[in-house]
Amino acid sequence: MRWSNLAFLHWPVDAARLRRLVPAALELDTFGGQAWLGIVPFRMEAVRLRLCPPVPGAHVFPELNVRTYVRHGERTGVWFFSLDAGSRLAVRGARFVYNLPYFDASMSMTPEGKGVAYASERVHDGAPSARLRAAYGPASEIYHAESGSLDHFLVERYCLFTRSRSGEMGFIDVHHLPWPLQRAAARLEVNTMAVAAGVALPEQQPLVHFAHALEVVAWNRRPLKKT
Repeated sequence: MRWSNLAFLHWPVDAARLRRLVPAALELDTFGGQAWLGIVPFRMEAVRLRLCPPVPGAHVFPELNVRTYVRHGERTGVWFFSLDAGSRLAVRGARFVYNLPYFDASMSMTPEGKGVAYASERVHDGAPSARLRAAYGPASEIYHAESGSLDHFLVERYCLFTRSRSGEMGFIDVHHLPWPLQRAAARLEVNTMAVAAGVALPEQQPLVHFAHALEVVAWNRRPLKKT
């Protein structure tokens, strides 16, 4: 798959509040003792199974993630509170196969200057209401996050954790080159994504990064070994 026109919007949040929302088998991963919540709008492109052609209706669509950072032993990764997508087929496939919290949403991405205008409204039956309307774009040259920096902690994540319908914890490894980051600016007109997940954001502007495009490969889900 390819992720394009992506924004990382990050806020420092209360670790105790996040702890109650993350499975007990996982530890919160913090930077200098500070927990973070990310809201990540982007476009999924060229999505397909390995050695298979793309599936019509499920290979190009906007997506919007709400996430935090966790670890299990030495393995660090991402815990998703929600993943909204503009493809009903992709939503159902991800929910059925991986039990990931995907939701149907009415979404749009349109060019605006060097960046994009992004709008999403959740329309999934029975799901909490959640909306994002924002514009974002790059404001620096491309760079790669330095190991040990906050930027690296927030974006260079190569694993996501999942919980099956039976409660079994698992993980999915992903692979990609280092993010071609650009410092960025964002204008948030409406944002209820974190509230829908049960998290209150601080009244401050997010830390914003932009990436134009990155090719990504994901592996099959594997069970999480008990420590």
